[in-house]
Parts: sequence; C-alpha cells; structure tokens
Amino acid sequence: MTTFDDREQGFEKKFALDQEQEFKAHARRNRALGQWAAGLMGLEGSHVDEYAKAVVKSDFELPGDDDVFRKVFEDLKGSGVAVTEGEVRMKMAELLAQARESVRNGG
Repeated sequence: MTTFDDREQGFEKKFALDQEQEFKAHARRNRALGQWAAGLMGLEGSHVDEYAKAVVKSDFELPGDDDVFRKVFEDLKGSGVAVTEGEVRMKMAELLAQARESVRNGG
C-alpha cells in the first residue's frame, strides 16, 4: 500500500467519524429542542419524553432541519405559545452548538 492510499483511508475514516458525530449531535439537539418545546407547552412527565421522541423522528421526513423546525413551530403555535420563527431557529442553533460540544467531548 502506498502513502497516498494510507492518506486516503485516513481521510475516509475521518469523514465517516465526522458524519457519525454530526448525526449524533443533531439527534441530541432534536431531543433537547423537543424537551424545551414541551416545557413551553406545559407538558409534564412521560409526555415530555414522548414529544421529544416525536421531534427526533420528525427529522427523518426530509433532508435538513426544516422538518424539525416546522413540527416544533407549528406545535408551539397550535398550543397557544407566543413564539416567533426566529426564536425557534435561534434555540435550534444554540442547542446544536451545545450538542456538538457534548458529542466532541464524548458525552
């Protein structure tokens, strides 16, 4: 095997690891977002976990974050919570940064 092949394999492994970490970070962000939204909607107990799981599942509908945003924003509005699109998107960005840090630190 040549040095080039070794480097290529190294890059492929790093890419795979980065993708796995990003997937985990998005899943953690979605769970935390669901818990945050559930709190705003006044959900308690097992309903918080059920809602958080539903938010995580919503991420598999379409590529990107729009499906998650739409679910949470529409659910909040439907529950009478006064929240703007910007507030939800800002919370999503904040929670994603926290989730990435957590995954990076092995948490």
